Amino acid sequence: MTDDQELLETARQVAANAYAPYSEFRVGAVAVASDGRAFIGVNVENAAYGSTVCAEVTAVTAAATAGVRKLDLVAVAALDGDDVYPCGNCRQLMNEFDVDEVLVEGPDGGPVRSPFESLLPQSFGSEKLAGGT
Repeated sequence: MTDDQELLETARQVAANAYAPYSEFRVGAVAVASDGRAFIGVNVENAAYGSTVCAEVTAVTAAATAGVRKLDLVAVAALDGDDVYPCGNCRQLMNEFDVDEVLVEGPDGGPVRSPFESLLPQSFGSEKLAGGT
């Protein structure tokens, strides 16, 4: 799964399964591992708002569950909005899995790729911890 339009279409399709009864803002994500495997996720809301998780988080954690530790790309699409980029929390999680690029739908509906570093410059990672890698 390497075509940008195909990745965004998959993200849109899976977004239909999002659990978003409060915001009615359905988001889907596809995390692509360096070996080409793809993992999908959707946002899951909760009445206790702090328990809500983003689509990017569910896709990345699905990849982690499969043993993936390096992601080449995360594609994000929303059914109820456009020009949707990952939030700060998702960006920090993606930093942990060394994401190279983020793919979103631009305002015109076309694919927009961004180098991950441009979305989270001067990021905080394990190298900043005492004894970090």
